[in-house]
Amino acid sequence: METLQIQDPRERAIVRAADAGLTVASVLLKPFASRPAASSGKPRILLLRLERIGDLVMALEAIRDVRSLAPDARIDLVVGSWNAPLAAAIPSVDQVTSLDARWLAREGEGLAMPGLLRTAWGWRSARYSLAINFEPDIRSNLLLAAAGAARTAGWSSGGGSPLLDVALEYDVTAHTTTNARRLVHSVFGGPAPASARPLLVIPDSAAAAAAGILRPVLGQLLVGIHVSGGRPIKQWSPERFAEVAARLADTRGAVIVATGSPADRGLIAALQAAIAPRLLIDASAADGLLVSAAILQRLALVVTGDTGPMHLASAVGTPVVAVFGPSEPLRYATSGPFDRVVRLDLPCSPCNRIRQPPARCLGHTPDCLAGVTTDAVLAAAIAVLDESVSRMPRSGRS
Repeated sequence: METLQIQDPRERAIVRAADAGLTVASVLLKPFASRPAASSGKPRILLLRLERIGDLVMALEAIRDVRSLAPDARIDLVVGSWNAPLAAAIPSVDQVTSLDARWLAREGEGLAMPGLLRTAWGWRSARYSLAINFEPDIRSNLLLAAAGAARTAGWSSGGGSPLLDVALEYDVTAHTTTNARRLVHSVFGGPAPASARPLLVIPDSAAAAAAGILRPVLGQLLVGIHVSGGRPIKQWSPERFAEVAARLADTRGAVIVATGSPADRGLIAALQAAIAPRLLIDASAADGLLVSAAILQRLALVVTGDTGPMHLASAVGTPVVAVFGPSEPLRYATSGPFDRVVRLDLPCSPCNRIRQPPARCLGHTPDCLAGVTTDAVLAAAIAVLDESVSRMPRSGRS
């Protein structure tokens, strides 16, 4: 029996029963099951990555591998609408389609399973020769099956392996990027050739908008502070972020650039008040992910938790100091040449229980984050600046 990497026992039992039913159905219905013949012209490949910003960014290298291994194919990528602008900046992709699943979208939004399946059934007209699902989830594996590609590949560890032609077990000891690339290599029978193709191409319009936001401080040492953890279980103390920001401003002459979305403006206002009268640029007004990426690209360093902006900063080449608590760095940390993770080594950490935290960690900052000191994060930030700033323009990347 395959190992299902699902934390909730009830959910795991439901998925295991569904897999058993799918196994029986796939045998009984095989003589009657049909898939559209793959297009006789230019091959078409369908890729699914429906989750959040960091999840898409961690798949970028695998997407580039698909392009390297299938240079003549038309590659279509399906993402959540929140990631559509970012996906449009991936040079390895020919077409981006938005699809919001209810379990990933904001409450009350997104399609339920029947609507998702109807949409995926409509993809059959494209006559895909290959479809790859980068998410270990039985629900998105069902969408892959509905799309009717001649060959399908994905993960068995979240259920739905009877629906796949290539079903791998997800390696929880390896990075998400490594797993995604391994899936692609298994499908194509070997690793991709080296590629100089960039992971993202920031459009000129986004770069100009970023320059406009940062214009008053261009030419100075710009350090990004991303206060929001995204989820309470990953939230390092905002007061400690402020201490790090103030000390970087005082000791290194840094101008603090507060990154985030409009939803983070309360946290950013508190950060600004805490470090006053030191200079802070509020970048939460950035119009979309691509402008945010262009801002991150101009910074000398970003200090953050385990967040989507952490991955986005790394994708555009900006050094990162990341505060990790319950998340597993082996699976989710960035790996830039100057990047550093600051965490507290506890017997229970990293538990990686982000969606279903332990009861003892609810309602307050978990011990694995509460024990991460300002001094430890500041020391990592200074070390990164010492290593990296001498090799780049002081304004970040003009």
